[in-house]
Amino acid sequence: MNLKATSVEDYISKVPDDRKKAITELRKVILKNLPKGFKEELNYGMPGYVVPHSIYPAGYHCDPKLPLPFLNFASQKNFIAIYHMGVYADPKLLKWFTTEFEKHSQKKIDMGKSCLRFKKPEDIPLKLIGELVSKMTPKDWISLYEKNYKK
Repeated sequence: MNLKATSVEDYISKVPDDRKKAITELRKVILKNLPKGFKEELNYGMPGYVVPHSIYPAGYHCDPKLPLPFLNFASQKNFIAIYHMGVYADPKLLKWFTTEFEKHSQKKIDMGKSCLRFKKPEDIPLKLIGELVSKMTPKDWISLYEKNYKK
C-alpha cells in the first residue's frame, strides 16, 4: 500500500481509519523505547528509524546516499508490517523474539526474514515490540551490519 506521504505525520494521516490508532500507538512505543542516536524519517515510503549519516557517514551499502536503515513500519494491503533489521541479522535476537512472542500473543507468529505481519491491529504486542526496539543501539546495529553485510 503506497500512501505517497511527505512525512511520518502525513503517512499516519493517510492510514485507513481502522488501522490509524494501532499505527499511532506503534509509533509511540517505538519512540519511547528507541535508543538515542536513531533518527525518525520517511524511509522507503514508510515511517522508518535510521542511523543518520552524522553517526554513520558511509550510509547504506546498497545506496550510500541513504542513511543506514534499522526499523520501519507500514500499513500494507492486508496487514500492518514491522521491519526490524536487527532480527534479520542477529540469530540470538531472533531466537529471543520468537520465544517471547509466544508469551505475549495467542496468535502464531507471521514473520519473514525481517518482517513481522499483523493482520489485525489489536494483535500487535506493543509491550514486546517496545522491548525489541530497546535491545539494539545504533553502535550495536552498525557493528552487526558491518560484520554481516558490509563488503
